[in-house]
Parts: sequence; C-alpha cells; structure tokens
Amino acid sequence: MTPNPHANPLPNILTGLRLVAGVVMFVMMAGAAPGALDTWLSPETQARFGIWAFWIFVVAASTDWLDGWLARRWNAATRWGAILDPIADKVLITGAILGVLASGSLPGIALPCGLILFREFAVSALRETVAGSVKLPVTLMAKWKTTVQMIALAALQLTLLWGAFGLLEADGSPLAWQGPFESFAVFLIWFAAVITVWTGIQYFREARRQMG
Repeated sequence: MTPNPHANPLPNILTGLRLVAGVVMFVMMAGAAPGALDTWLSPETQARFGIWAFWIFVVAASTDWLDGWLARRWNAATRWGAILDPIADKVLITGAILGVLASGSLPGIALPCGLILFREFAVSALRETVAGSVKLPVTLMAKWKTTVQMIALAALQLTLLWGAFGLLEADGSPLAWQGPFESFAVFLIWFAAVITVWTGIQYFREARRQMG
C-alpha cells in the first residue's frame, strides 16, 4: 500500500499509544512483582498494579488489529506508521514477557520467553543490517505469531492474578479450572515460541536467498 501523506492521523495515534502503554504496563508489572517494591508498596497496591497492567495490555494489544484495520479502511497508511507499528508491538511484547518473568512464580516459561526475545532482537538486527539491499516484508505467519504471543501473555498474566481478581475458593485455594488453564497458558507460550522461531528462520533464509 502506498503511504498517504495526508492520511487521518488516528491509526498512528493508536500505534503511539500502544508503544507508551507497553512501557507503562511493564513498570506496573515490575512494581507488582514479589520483592520489587515491597518496601514502598502495600500488597493491595501491588495487586492493583497487576490488575491495571493486565487491562492495559489487553486494551493495547487490541489496538494492534484496530490501527491496521483503520489504516486500510481509510487509506491512512504512512511511512511513520509503518516504522512505529513493529516497534510498538515489540515494546508491548517485551514488556509483558519481562513482567511475567519478574513474577518468578510460573514454572516452564523461561525458555520459550527467552526464545521469543532472542528471535525478536535477531530479526530486528537483521532488518537494520540489510536495510536498503534486501526486502523482508512481514509475512502472514509473522502477523499471526504476534497475535498468538499476545493471547499467550494475557493468559499468563491472568494466571498470576487469581488472588487479585478474587478468583479463589473461600479457603483461598485455586478453583478447579485454574490448574488446567495455567497448563493451557504455558502451552500457548511454547506454541508462540515455536511459531516465532520458525518465522525468524524464514526471514534469515529469505535474506540469504536475496543476497545470493
């Protein structure tokens, strides 16, 4: 799509807000993490931080679809938007991953989260290195991997917030469905990691093919 210099600015505004939301969300998740700010924040405040961070992530993640849809509908694509959109996505995803890892209470997620981060950094470095000589358009699978990442990270955040949301039995024990849901959330982040690594391999193969 040819960039429109006179485009409606709303899609770019939404993208910019997603970038800011990613930073704010991470700060709140870090503050809610055990041992982070226990001296200055009460457990109740930390729980509220976790809840706010979750809803900020959910709303910000939804704009990833909305800004693109509006840009296509209004012919509002711009070069600035094309640059800002992947940055906003990476800030949001990275912030959520670091926030979830800071909780230290979900076993089995460190490896897939690390693989996702390594791939994102590697592909960003690849794009910067070959800019101008190799074209690496975003693939359909890469778009889907971002969606899967966001769903998985929202599910992981929710598993950390059972108590904050009051989703516990009267005696404080987990509800019957929470164990299977946590297992499903861990499966999702592994599934996201597999797709993420595979799309990264595809980009490197394409760059190598074009460079001969």
